[in-house]
Amino acid sequence: MSESAAMDSRMIGNSRKSLVWQTLLVIGLLTVVYLPILQAMVNHWQVVPDYSHGFLIAPLALYFAYEKKYYLTAAPVESNWWGLAFMAIGLLTLAAGQLGGLLTPLRASYIITLMGIVLFFLGREVFKLLLFPMAFLFLMVPLPQSVVNLIAFPLQLVAAQWAVDALQMLKIPVLLEGNIIHMAHSDLFVAEACSGLRSLMALLTLGIVFAHFFRPGKPIQQIFLVASTIPIAVVINSLRVALTGLLAHHFGQQAATGFIHEFQGMITFTVAFLVLLTEGSLLGIVVDKFRRFRTG
Repeated sequence: MSESAAMDSRMIGNSRKSLVWQTLLVIGLLTVVYLPILQAMVNHWQVVPDYSHGFLIAPLALYFAYEKKYYLTAAPVESNWWGLAFMAIGLLTLAAGQLGGLLTPLRASYIITLMGIVLFFLGREVFKLLLFPMAFLFLMVPLPQSVVNLIAFPLQLVAAQWAVDALQMLKIPVLLEGNIIHMAHSDLFVAEACSGLRSLMALLTLGIVFAHFFRPGKPIQQIFLVASTIPIAVVINSLRVALTGLLAHHFGQQAATGFIHEFQGMITFTVAFLVLLTEGSLLGIVVDKFRRFRTG
């Protein structure tokens, strides 16, 4: 290598390091500015069990980015002005959240602005490599309460109806009135906490992580696995409500509350995860057999 070529290579390397450090510095400043908003979001995770999985999102996103380290090292680093568009959208989202008193836009604006910073300083290739880890961060943003109510109430009704159907199949006399299950000696109220939204959010996150690790480079299979977490969560939660009714029928109201009720939640979520694992294994077997059949 000639002396001029070596000098050009060093200059490119120094420019690359400079852009990376500038990016990290700006992201650090962004985090400091957003610190009150991020702290409030962390408090939300602590208070609302539906979003307790939020503590795992950032570490997982960092790991997903770390997986790309070799590709990131080889990717060209060059400023892209489209990053300013993302940053402008992030600022507009922040302004809308501030003016409207809406927490979700405030929190989401941090991630949108983060995307803009990466695109602006590091360029399109690096942005593409980090897109999944950055988009994954949206899972830590709690949904607006209006959206939660819109989702939770239908889930309550479905869980109650399917639980009643299961109990009737077991010859247990029950009567459904809205989201209240009337039994011979007690009544079960399928509250918002029993809607299955918590397990749905956690299983959806788990499904995305599972699809990423076990079906890399297979987007159709990944989408199928992630989409299947919704019916799995709904069915398993309905079985949990039915099990609660079964215990209440045989052992009284105390068996449907307290530690036993919480323990049921852990067991049913474990079952849902095992169903997801089984589905992933079966999907791989079916796809492999289909490919072998097509190739003759």
